[in-house]
Amino acid sequence: MTVLLIRLRLIGDVVLSTPVIRALRRTFPEAKLVYLVERDAAAVVEHNPHLDEVMVVERSRGVARIIDDFRLGWRLRRRRFDLVIDMHGGPRSSWLARATGAPRRVGYDMAGRRWMYTHMVARPRKLRPRHSVVNQWDLLAAVHGWSREAPDPTRDAVEMPLDVAADGRIAARLAASGVRPDDSLVVIHVSANNPFRRWPEPAFTELVVGLVRASEDRRIVLSSGPSDRQAAVRIAEAARRALGPSEAARVLDFGEFDLAELRALIGRSCLFIGGDSGPLHIAATTETPIVAVYGPTLPVRSTPWRDPRLVTESVEIEGLPCRPCEQRVCAPGDYRCLTTVRSGDVLAAAERALGRNRTRAGRARGDARLIELDGPRA
Repeated sequence: MTVLLIRLRLIGDVVLSTPVIRALRRTFPEAKLVYLVERDAAAVVEHNPHLDEVMVVERSRGVARIIDDFRLGWRLRRRRFDLVIDMHGGPRSSWLARATGAPRRVGYDMAGRRWMYTHMVARPRKLRPRHSVVNQWDLLAAVHGWSREAPDPTRDAVEMPLDVAADGRIAARLAASGVRPDDSLVVIHVSANNPFRRWPEPAFTELVVGLVRASEDRRIVLSSGPSDRQAAVRIAEAARRALGPSEAARVLDFGEFDLAELRALIGRSCLFIGGDSGPLHIAATTETPIVAVYGPTLPVRSTPWRDPRLVTESVEIEGLPCRPCEQRVCAPGDYRCLTTVRSGDVLAAAERALGRNRTRAGRARGDARLIELDGPRA
């Protein structure tokens, strides 16, 4: 059986599709699994051990996109896929699913796109307090031979395998920046793909200052999307001014890095802090403690999908009648779900996460010592 998985657009959504990949491989070990993804998020699945092939589609526009899609549709049709699962559900992905001509095409039941699929799964348009991984898992119910397993983050966590070459580059850059092996590295992602998920810059500045002043061994790296690089620069400069000459160097001028390097950097860190965006879910593919700052979205929908024993803290403003929202128009007009999140609350969550991780690590060392003294446990 040859299976095509389609998940276009956003990085975080591609990360959140990886539990489905693992589940399909476990259920159909002999199947050939092919994943279709856009260039910006391709690094998430390029080294996925459960995939046989990754097909990358460019994000062209206008007439060029129409031509590219017809060419791609012809290529897909010639592959003669047995099964197509469209985990995106947008106009482009549903058309590509239809273009394959596969005898079994699974997608969400959405008006105007039903004719693209042979089997549809209900997905209400109303926002629900339900995790995105579970929504994508629903599609497996329409796959012939599926074992009806329930989604479980302990068994099927999100994954993005470490790129060894990228890890080597990050190690070299950290050393060049003066970061020592015993330093505590904190990665803070300061941007998001829309204003509804963007925490104010002054709040980030206060957070950076608080983290640096709380411990002498901390080093801070600010990450951002390409369009928000200047925001990261402004926050770093403001934090250095507030800290003064003696501490300013602990806010690193680290420059830009790609997704594979970001994954490696977070894996080498003691803490990741960020909003509900792609890097948050990349962080979830590591064992690094996470502090997630939520605005219009809910933790129940997009909390890091990983082993619950790993440390995750969520910061949100509860009780707002406008939350969650569709992220098209801010009803109050002031983005209060984010602008009222205090830097002190995020800093407190960061210290809790670091403390919980030290406790967890201590227990793990204790368990290992007991096994060493007593011998293997049954």
